[in-house]
Amino acid sequence: MIRVLLADDQALVRAGFRMILKAEPEVEVVGEASDGTEAVALAGELAPDVVLMDVRMPVMDGIEATRRIVDGENAPRVLVLTTFDLDEYVYEALRAGASGFLLKDAPEDQLIAGIRIVSDGGSLFAPAVTRRLIERFAGSRDTRPPAALDELTPRELEVLRLIARGLSNAEIAASLVVSEHTVKTHTAHILRKLDLRDRVQAVVLAYESRLVQPGEG
Repeated sequence: MIRVLLADDQALVRAGFRMILKAEPEVEVVGEASDGTEAVALAGELAPDVVLMDVRMPVMDGIEATRRIVDGENAPRVLVLTTFDLDEYVYEALRAGASGFLLKDAPEDQLIAGIRIVSDGGSLFAPAVTRRLIERFAGSRDTRPPAALDELTPRELEVLRLIARGLSNAEIAASLVVSEHTVKTHTAHILRKLDLRDRVQAVVLAYESRLVQPGEG
């Protein structure tokens, strides 16, 4: 059973998501929050697996709420909900530790699939949208590369660049002529050395550190 917390300041939006999720036997809505402060409190109290998080909320926005929720052991995964795909709020939420994002008007099957993916520890990484989003906002920041990048091996840096370009494990394996298992091992080492939660944060860091330039294919 996947335990889900809904965080949105609009009661009708929460009711709509609750109705969709109620039809899924594998999903249980364990609570609802109308602002970021309430979302943080309920995430600690109810221990959901996934938080569906609106980014624009009163009292505390979804970005700060996401940052506080994911900052801890056994933290729930956060899936950001937004009205606009190219939105700086969404970009900041990904930087804060969200595992991906969905448009609020996404089809029901995409919502369910997204919840399953992030619950299983994956990232909702749609390269076409996420890459455009990151290219748009990462380039405007003067971000100093973290010192931990120096700990990566040349092959790990190569894998990180390919992840940032939106390639799947299978595509990276084919490009480097190695097994998917090897790619997964490299990815795990990258995330551990850079203290990153998932692939989305790795992509953000790669663009902000200028390892990958906007427009690279």
